[in-house]
Amino acid sequence: MNQQLLAKTFVELADNLVADPHLIDFLRLLTDRCVSMLGASAAGVLLADRDGELRVMAASDEQVRLLELFQLQNDEGPCLECFRTGTPVIVPDLSAETVRWPRFTVAVQRSGFTAVQALPMRLRDEVVGALNLFHATPGPFDPADILVAQALADVATISLLQQRSAQRGTILNEQLQTALNSRVLIEQAKGKLAERQGVDMEQAFTTLRGYARSHNRRLSDVARAFIDGSESLPGLGS
Repeated sequence: MNQQLLAKTFVELADNLVADPHLIDFLRLLTDRCVSMLGASAAGVLLADRDGELRVMAASDEQVRLLELFQLQNDEGPCLECFRTGTPVIVPDLSAETVRWPRFTVAVQRSGFTAVQALPMRLRDEVVGALNLFHATPGPFDPADILVAQALADVATISLLQQRSAQRGTILNEQLQTALNSRVLIEQAKGKLAERQGVDMEQAFTTLRGYARSHNRRLSDVARAFIDGSESLPGLGS
């Protein structure tokens, strides 16, 4: 593991919401770093909204976003169990869990994943969500990697809860609502771009995210501009 990148990631997560309180970008950083540093094939984040309902707030790719939605819609899966119990759910071989999660195991294996780590985003008794790492190869996980993944989830949780505490409990709800609104914009932009370019939703998302990164812009801002046509976006056909 790249120790310099690990140290940089902890600093970025601790500082990100303070410097630029935009939840979607913050959670995207978390999922991207988990994939790049921990050998996960993909990562996703579920957070509870103001009513305590879990929402898909970030995913490193379209397959994971759909899997997270599948868990919520079918009310089963390791990520839901992790959130409800507040404890890690570590599954090195999902084929052995067909009785435990019959629908989820079929869906996840069709998506090409065979193992999962679901880690609680919690501080003491308060659980705000779950960080979920998906793997394409079954087998035991490195205990050191599990500790690092949980530490990343913990740092992200502390950043979220500190912001909420600093603003007397209002900012996290506001950020969650803003993030939900941004998520809707991104999904709309993906659909419009997929139709315009004749590509699938995953390719459309990759194109949007690549444009946002290469131009150092928020993904939600690019999505909004693409939908309403308020500015020229070379490379996106806008």
